Amino acid sequence: MSSTPSGRLAPLLRWLGLTLVVLMGLQLFGLLLSWNWDLEPFRQLFIDRLVGEAPMALVGLLLMLTAQRLEDGAGRSPFRWLVGVLAALLALAMVAAVPLSISAENALVEQAQQQDAAISQQAAQLEMQRQQVESPAFVDQLIAEAEKEGRIPATASAEEKNQKAREFIDTQIRPQLKQAEQQLAQARLGRDLAVQQRRFGGTGRAVVLAIAFVLLTLVALV
Repeated sequence: MSSTPSGRLAPLLRWLGLTLVVLMGLQLFGLLLSWNWDLEPFRQLFIDRLVGEAPMALVGLLLMLTAQRLEDGAGRSPFRWLVGVLAALLALAMVAAVPLSISAENALVEQAQQQDAAISQQAAQLEMQRQQVESPAFVDQLIAEAEKEGRIPATASAEEKNQKAREFIDTQIRPQLKQAEQQLAQARLGRDLAVQQRRFGGTGRAVVLAIAFVLLTLVALV
């Protein structure tokens, strides 16, 4: 009674697993057709694609190994050797991907440091502009410019002139400063996300996957 469900489940698991492995191969095949390892962007794209699709292959190999265990028990079969060899190759690929990902991470850190210097300079300029807006001398300068351009009548009282200048600051200058601050915050966030994603989503994932594929190799072949 119990062997019939296992006999039906094993082929399904095998083909599901094989499908996942083939899907990963197809994802990489498109890059292999345009192979150009000398270009740094291609290397980064290839490593990202390899590490990103490897979990799918890991699940596929696990399904294939489970199907083989259901059919043949603990005995070694050619299919188990196939799973072990594929897992070993992917483990080697993950190990090779680690230094490449670290190199890309270092390049991102250098770019982030350059961006940080530019962001710090822009932040300092914004702070100066913010302090300038609060300065009475700046208000007087705006009033003089507005009188020269005819936006404030020369016969207006000092209180009216000051009110017009404050309205201009609140409706024109402050929104521009706020928008600039938001752009700086987005730039900082994008810089930090790029570095952290490369560190944990690239290098860290490659290390974890390398360990997982090594364990799978041992289970399949030992």
